[in-house]
Amino acid sequence: MKRVATIGAAALLTTSLAAFAGQAKPADPAPAAQALAPAGITPPADYVIGIGDVLMINYWKEPDMSIDSAIVRPDGMITLPLINDVPAMGLKPDQLSDRLATLSRKAGLVDPRVTVGIRAINSRKVYIWGGIAKPGPYDLLVPTTVLQLISIAGGPKEFVDGDKIVIIRTDETGKQTPINFNLKEVQRGRKLEQNIPLKPGDVVTVPE
Repeated sequence: MKRVATIGAAALLTTSLAAFAGQAKPADPAPAAQALAPAGITPPADYVIGIGDVLMINYWKEPDMSIDSAIVRPDGMITLPLINDVPAMGLKPDQLSDRLATLSRKAGLVDPRVTVGIRAINSRKVYIWGGIAKPGPYDLLVPTTVLQLISIAGGPKEFVDGDKIVIIRTDETGKQTPINFNLKEVQRGRKLEQNIPLKPGDVVTVPE
């Protein structure tokens, strides 16, 4: 009788454990959401789309609308299937995403989900000319000061003082403003406020 009771208790325990395991089993994880953001480079915080930039346009579940390399033309436009020419210049990537979604919805797509990635930035350049070792255009992809650009460009040529350097800055209206920079003073730790962060389009001139 004791043996029968023991077997019954063991069977009851096994049944209880199985039931508990069934209750405690975690639910199957939900399938991972499809990534909407296309791969690409991370632009600077103040980045806006410019001429020559290469964009990646991704439409979720609409491969025929997606474009791997959309180049911003000199007129500031990109061209996509169904919605044709779209102004892109001067917009942030998320602003362009919203614009594309709106235009696509008007063109007949139901619930379009659009993301814009950056494959290449060609519009953010600064220029340095004159008595410098390596004059020319330089990409402005990270925060860069005047002194850093001079260093990147190889420094002043021999016998160039660098005390009358001028940064020419053009604003949105096309107005140009000269900004003086004295390399000797900055190198000596004086008047460091001259060592300003550069902006796209700045031209640094180093008199010989």
